[in-house]
Amino acid sequence: MKSVLRKTLLTLIMASMAIAPLFSMARAETKGEIVVGSKIDTEGALLGNMIVIALENAGFSVIDKSQTGATNIVRSAIIAGEIDIYPEYTGNAFFFFPGQSEEGLWKDAQAGYEKARELDLKANNIVWLKPSPANNTWAIAIRQEMSEREGLATLEDLARYINAGGEFKLAASEEFVSSEAALPSFEKSYGFSVKQNQLLVFAGGNTTLTEQAAATGQEGVNAAMAYGTDGQLAALNLKILEDTLRIQPVYAPAAIIRGEVLEQHPTIKTLLEPIFESLTLEVLQRLNSQIAVEGGAPREVALAYLSQGGFFKR
Repeated sequence: MKSVLRKTLLTLIMASMAIAPLFSMARAETKGEIVVGSKIDTEGALLGNMIVIALENAGFSVIDKSQTGATNIVRSAIIAGEIDIYPEYTGNAFFFFPGQSEEGLWKDAQAGYEKARELDLKANNIVWLKPSPANNTWAIAIRQEMSEREGLATLEDLARYINAGGEFKLAASEEFVSSEAALPSFEKSYGFSVKQNQLLVFAGGNTTLTEQAAATGQEGVNAAMAYGTDGQLAALNLKILEDTLRIQPVYAPAAIIRGEVLEQHPTIKTLLEPIFESLTLEVLQRLNSQIAVEGGAPREVALAYLSQGGFFKR
């Protein structure tokens, strides 16, 4: 009898041991594992950390690959399924899908977003969530004293200055120099050319480095690649030159996610969209400044904003 009981108990123990991992696995998969990437600049780090923190707080298991690399790297990663979600900019869809729509459409914030959502869903099953109302467009900034001395307020003024032989050296990322969306677009539209010896090129896209180079005159630099939401421009006494021809598309930041991941975890949409919709131009400039000027860690700045904004409780 004792032998039978021992065998029965042993069978029950072994069965429970086999079942236990299944229950543990089920709990672990309740919210799932999400791989988050981002671009390598200041705002990329900020937005990437916001996504990471929001997902973690909601119970997801997050693999943090924020600051993955430049646009081409992070874009390739999501298409290949190496990351699941990252913050992108609506205007970039024009360059992801050349020839798919007229250029002017991308200068309209809502129309550009809707077209980006339509094209990426059809081609790659990538979903664009609702974007921020901010416009983080590419720009060229110069030192304030140079603007005043030379009468430079617009890119048309800059073209005239460069073509007249004015002293000019631009700090920029490799992407800004080589991408048809950036410097080549400015040169073509405004009719000027920046020679190789007029460039100080950084591997990454962090405008903190380019703008500090212009502010300090590093290696003769007096101009910098900038973004519309940069927070350190005023602190560094730099002025963005107006794009009077409006050649740049609207670059509204939005979280984009692989369709199969969103289908499995639809709550991600309701979790992230209110956060991005709260990120106005002024808010992003302030948060970027806390990182670039005040030296705050991107994760801490993101955490404080989400907590203070009532998006979750710390």
